[in-house]
Amino acid sequence: MRKVLLALALCVSFSGMAQLVNVTSIDKVNIPESAVNKVAAISPQGDYILVTTDYNCGLTKYDLSTGASQVITTAQGAGFDAKISADGNTVVYRERSTTKKHLQMKAVKSKNLATGAEQVVVKPTRELQGFAIDGNTAVAVNKGKISKKAIAEGKAQVNAPVLSTKNFLMYITQGGKTTMLAPKGQGYRYIWASLSPDASKVLFCCSGNGAYVCNLDGSGLVSLGNYRAPKWMSNNMVVAMDCRDNGEVFTSSEIVVLDLNGNKQVVTGNDVIAMYPLPAQGKIAFSTPTGEAYIINVAN
Repeated sequence: MRKVLLALALCVSFSGMAQLVNVTSIDKVNIPESAVNKVAAISPQGDYILVTTDYNCGLTKYDLSTGASQVITTAQGAGFDAKISADGNTVVYRERSTTKKHLQMKAVKSKNLATGAEQVVVKPTRELQGFAIDGNTAVAVNKGKISKKAIAEGKAQVNAPVLSTKNFLMYITQGGKTTMLAPKGQGYRYIWASLSPDASKVLFCCSGNGAYVCNLDGSGLVSLGNYRAPKWMSNNMVVAMDCRDNGEVFTSSEIVVLDLNGNKQVVTGNDVIAMYPLPAQGKIAFSTPTGEAYIINVAN
């Protein structure tokens, strides 16, 4: 079996911080190195990653055990917030296109990795707000309305709320009704929004103002600090990046694990500029500005 993970020893200091996870190793993934590459997603089981370009063009699957690669799609925009089903069998992604009148359109599609079967969840539209996977169902919000398509056996069902964004404002759709969610008011740009695994809390960033968690109705607002690209690790723990730049390029960035009680743990060192963390079972994937991909192996 070809070795595809190259061990990387990074110096990490935990002094003065809580130890929320146990970092067992940090491994470099053996993918073709290119400054335009970045990790778009990691499977829930942590057995493969999806790689896209810096402009979110296309998706390629890389198996972390065998090194085998599989092109999922070459669609423009596919790498932006691509999602993988809980069983790892299906990828749901957006496809960007331009009309003859130069209008930007977005569709949502799903692809079964085993069979190659593709489905259109939402046809090209100018009003796509967001999409998610709920059990066996791909669900999207378009013009404030729900569209759904079964991506596995059984009838398409939407049980959890669906979080979406439009013009940098957050919206939540429950029971067929879409309402704005602006816990800090409408004078902010809301980005990197996601629901907790139990769908009881919302994680988001306000541009230039840091990361926050709140309840589904916007109450109970908790500031996590000035971090970017946050993702849920569990219902009570978040992973994010703590980055610095000189106005043109990133000069440093660390991956941090945070809990909702204000505790913090840095899980990478200064050997690499670690960005855009993506958690899975026992793993955190991240990219670097030079197109490298790494896996942090963790245990609670």
